[in-house]
Amino acid sequence: MTTGISPVSCRFADYFVVCGLDTESGLEPDELSALCQYIEATKFRDGARGKLAGANEGENFEQSPLRRTFKSKVLAHYPDNVEWNPFDQDAVGMLCMPKGLAFRTQVDSREPQFHSFIITREDGSRTYGFALTFFEEVTSKQICSAMQTLYHMHNAEQYDILHTATSPRGPEEPPRLHHSQPRPVLHAAPAISRLQRFNSYDISRDTLFVSKCICMITPMAFAQACRKVLQQLHQAVTSPHPPPLPLESYIYNILYEVPLPPSGRSLKFSGVYGPVVCQRPSTSELPLFDFAIREVINLLGVENVLQLFTCALLEMQILLYSQHYQRLMTVAESITALMFPFQWQHVYVPILPASLLHFLDAPVPYLMGLHSNGQDDRTKLELPQEANLCFVDIDNHFIELPEELPQFPNKLEFIQEISEVLMSFGVTPEGTLDSDSDADTQVKHSGLRSVDVVSDKRNGNLASPLNSYLLRENETIARLQALVKRTGVSLEKLEVREDAGGNKDSRFHCDEEELKMHQLNIQVREVFANRFTQMFADYEVFVIQPSQDKESWFTNRDQMQNFDKASFLSDQPEPYLPFLSRFLETQMFASFIDSKILCHDDEDKEHTLRVFDTRVDKVRMLNVRTPTLRTSMYQKCTNIEDSEKAIEMRVMKIDHTALHPHLLDMKIGQGRYEQGFFPRLQSDVLSSGPTSNKWAKRSAPAQWRRRDRQKQHAEHLYLDNDQREKYIQEARNLGTTIRQPKLSNLSPSVIAQTNWKFVEGLLKECKNKTKRMLVEKMGREAVELGHVEVSITGVEENTLIASLCDLLERIWSHGLQVKQGKSALWSHLLHYQESKEKKSATPAGLGPPGFIHDPERRKSDGGGSAMPPLKVSLIQDMRHIQNISEIKTDVGKARAWVRLSMEKKLLSRHLKQLLSDLELTKKLYKRYAFLRCDDEKEQFLYHLLSFNAVDYFCFTNVFTTIMIPYHVVVVPSRKLGGSMFTANPWVCVSGELAETGVLQVPRNTQEITFECQNLGKLTTVQMGHDNTGLYAKWLVECVMVRNEITGHTYKFPCGRWLGKGVDDGSLERILVGELMTPCTENDEKMCRTPPMQQSPGMMRRFVTISPNSKPKLNTGQIQEGVGEAINGIVKHFHKPEKERGSLTLLLCGEFGLVWALEQVFQHGFKSPRLFKNVFIWDFLEKAQVYFESAEQQEVNPDENWQSRVRHFCRFMRAINNTSRNIGKDGKFQMLICLGARDHLLHHWIALLADCPITAQMYEEAALIKDRSLVNSLIRVLQTLQEFNITLEASLIKGVGI
Repeated sequence: MTTGISPVSCRFADYFVVCGLDTESGLEPDELSALCQYIEATKFRDGARGKLAGANEGENFEQSPLRRTFKSKVLAHYPDNVEWNPFDQDAVGMLCMPKGLAFRTQVDSREPQFHSFIITREDGSRTYGFALTFFEEVTSKQICSAMQTLYHMHNAEQYDILHTATSPRGPEEPPRLHHSQPRPVLHAAPAISRLQRFNSYDISRDTLFVSKCICMITPMAFAQACRKVLQQLHQAVTSPHPPPLPLESYIYNILYEVPLPPSGRSLKFSGVYGPVVCQRPSTSELPLFDFAIREVINLLGVENVLQLFTCALLEMQILLYSQHYQRLMTVAESITALMFPFQWQHVYVPILPASLLHFLDAPVPYLMGLHSNGQDDRTKLELPQEANLCFVDIDNHFIELPEELPQFPNKLEFIQEISEVLMSFGVTPEGTLDSDSDADTQVKHSGLRSVDVVSDKRNGNLASPLNSYLLRENETIARLQALVKRTGVSLEKLEVREDAGGNKDSRFHCDEEELKMHQLNIQVREVFANRFTQMFADYEVFVIQPSQDKESWFTNRDQMQNFDKASFLSDQPEPYLPFLSRFLETQMFASFIDSKILCHDDEDKEHTLRVFDTRVDKVRMLNVRTPTLRTSMYQKCTNIEDSEKAIEMRVMKIDHTALHPHLLDMKIGQGRYEQGFFPRLQSDVLSSGPTSNKWAKRSAPAQWRRRDRQKQHAEHLYLDNDQREKYIQEARNLGTTIRQPKLSNLSPSVIAQTNWKFVEGLLKECKNKTKRMLVEKMGREAVELGHVEVSITGVEENTLIASLCDLLERIWSHGLQVKQGKSALWSHLLHYQESKEKKSATPAGLGPPGFIHDPERRKSDGGGSAMPPLKVSLIQDMRHIQNISEIKTDVGKARAWVRLSMEKKLLSRHLKQLLSDLELTKKLYKRYAFLRCDDEKEQFLYHLLSFNAVDYFCFTNVFTTIMIPYHVVVVPSRKLGGSMFTANPWVCVSGELAETGVLQVPRNTQEITFECQNLGKLTTVQMGHDNTGLYAKWLVECVMVRNEITGHTYKFPCGRWLGKGVDDGSLERILVGELMTPCTENDEKMCRTPPMQQSPGMMRRFVTISPNSKPKLNTGQIQEGVGEAINGIVKHFHKPEKERGSLTLLLCGEFGLVWALEQVFQHGFKSPRLFKNVFIWDFLEKAQVYFESAEQQEVNPDENWQSRVRHFCRFMRAINNTSRNIGKDGKFQMLICLGARDHLLHHWIALLADCPITAQMYEEAALIKDRSLVNSLIRVLQTLQEFNITLEASLIKGVGI
């Protein structure tokens, strides 16, 4: 995908290059490749597999000389230099022949191979290279005899190795070659045949061939045209007849006389044997893309392509793996092209030369291609980090995904739409195991051949691709089949396309295959682009335009929020959120929005942005979007035909024809032809272009050249020069934006510098992530943006924590000495655990092994000594994770450990402790690793410390099905201790996720530890006793419950008696609790987590409630109390569902609705006699008796009144008849909760205010007798009518209403 091209170049090609064997310098081993092989070998020796020594050690050096790599050189390049694209000899040499020179004899296959490559400059602009590698006979006698000598030496070595390896062993000793290892040992053949196999070059009988490469370096990726040019040049050399003109004429023509086609035009020029056509999309079409998507689908299948696409969008590390360089390039370019309008922002090296293998250590997102030799399987690859890696084995149709990858929105419908396009071209959506359009050697697969799946075009028989057995085996496609049946893809249409393409259409100037490729490409790309157009149709509304000028915006770019993510996500359908919330956090999305902010008018918009915005406007005009918001209606792509027509028009009518090649002014005898050898070209004629501009004038009028240059400039460089300079400068300063490793011979200093950049980048990323997570959690930015409520959704919080886990994995895998397991962090933790357990196993009596006696226990205000805090122990937290059977993988364990540490506010402290073992860190990490840079490490831990400012429930909320131990302590009143208590107490604990059921508590200890499925955040405790024995009266101060894994402690205040004939006669109570925050002072302060924090109410100023002395509030304070209680409930329902706190707390907790209404009924209540308490429930029962008799006598004929009375009496009866031993206050609480649930409270207040019983039992000044106050109370209670209140089961247990 053209991210940026050289602004000045208007020639089709900038350079023509020849690489190969330099006969003067002779055979030089390719040190870099040899070095890599040596490193691999030492890995076996020193690494985790120290056991494999001996015969296996030299395995990499057993390569026969014909299989070794030798240095290739750039033999010539024309012209010497062009100012807009300086020639980079190292890079071109490495990428033309990434594996160096290859030798073959007449018995080996010597097919020419084509591949393309890309060179990314520091400013992000790109140059493309297209290379054809073929074999030429070696004519130099010295080289042949050197090869013969190498063989003699090699055979002698082999003979020695074999004889030492087969030296006599003890009877029991196993052969050393077969160490117990899962890998196939390649050379285990008997000695003699082994020697014969390697002894394969004999100077007297064999012909030696060596690889040579011709290459074009071009500003734009016209892959098909370049392939044709190079193939025709090669054909001219190998054909028995010399070409019509000397080769110099053709090369001169392509370098100096063929211009780039202007936007929206096509161009025809001459190759050696036939015309070559290339066409370039206009500025309103998708950018230029000239690689075959069909091939990617054939190699991987739609399902895998979509998964890979998702990984790329979420900026995972992606490693492509194949024997064929061209496949690596095709897959990489296709995936990045399909991302339109977004662009890959990180390291992009589709072909990674052997010398740059250390770059796989990069702790940043990357997209790289690694060449496989076709023998090593996946397990042999020692990759530094795999926690976040997407590994794509192209040749074997296989993809390995990172864990927790979210699904792309509407994945099924999307796959179906792509499949329909593919099937109309006769391509099977699940891919064929042999890619047919690959000019390279085919990878043969045993068993499955998919020829029979593809249609037989010539006979017009279209085998329905949907019935292929491959389809039936793939479950996604099986689901697709059902979709196809529903939507009915007609196969007749498909046949038409086949027939139409059956005979060569003379209207088109390019061959049929190429046209088909363009048609398929544009259709698939349009379908992909349409997904983003639909998904982000309203994105402009959410772009936050900076309030300051561009200058200060640039300087504060990091601190700025450029997109209102929370509001955008709240508009999206639920199924999209896991993907979108992560996508909005990526660099590519941020850059896209940045470029939107920088371009105010259409003129200075970058090309991709302009095209995308036009499409978005079209979508918005076509369907007024409002009804489709929040629904995941799938809308298919509608503009495929227009895009296809544009291409066909250009190919039917060629806009420009370049000058034909012609004889050059060459000296006599130059340009000699020798069959089979690519000639030494005449540099004098090729080193510079025409002096007068007559060719250029003929081929392209000057004004379209100039206009084209401006267009190109607009298309690809969307900032004016000063800004561009600033951007480039910024990119260089940021450690994070290393786009491409420097392709040069690597000195230790270069590697060190690169790694230093990585360390700085990681620290910066850590700073930004922690800041973003805190700001989200505390909601400051939300408030600044004018959103009143603080909000962070569960999805968003999960996304941010997952991205923090990824960052930690990248930091821990930077500079690893030896890779063990997929998670570097977990591997380090295991090493630490092992060393600590060894140490603590020696001295006796230190408690359980591995328990670190931390002098600083976590102080928690857990009711004083009632519940001593948990010990802080890194190892113990690891054990908790290891005991969770649901977590199977190392990556999963590391993530769970990070979540648990964050929830316990111990992440920074644990990691500090882990890294304080310097011996271990030194053993595991190289000197340049991030974890061994002391200053950066300190800053990193300091950033993580800031998470302690907020409460996360990222462990409890994610692992909902695991078993968790809880510890419960019942704290009896200190004044009237329960020492004489004889009954048997019980408790039942409820949380947001589950309830425990009744648990018996031992009478003597009054505490219990039990294990049950995660209850979530705890909400209520029901407690009571069985009223047995002589003294069954119990005054309980509170109940404390602690989660033994997360350490969260909840306090459930009670302060009431349980027993018959005391207090309200209750044998059981429902207590509502709150989470205690760990504090250093032992002040018994109740605290809530910030997201649920209400503004401090007036009530807290008036009331210092101690449960025994009932406070006397005046009517104003009571009204305010009711108002605040109702307000809390209203706010609760206005939050997104995932962010709501506990409704039980708002109803029954401190200053909740029940408390507020209790104050209403307490006000002015007459207390009849001394020593006798009258409860509100007594009043309500009397009222019930009155209403029941009044109803029979039909005192009030009003139907409304009668139905209200009926309701009231039914609820009173149900509560009184319950089998539970709840007291009068408990019954009152139950009535209020049921009334709130069924929206009856305001009716009941009105009934009771008019009831004669009220007149008897209340004083004149009572609130309930004041008409105006009662009316305002009714109005306030009516606001609850619009909410659907669901009560926790524990509140209404035993009431069948």
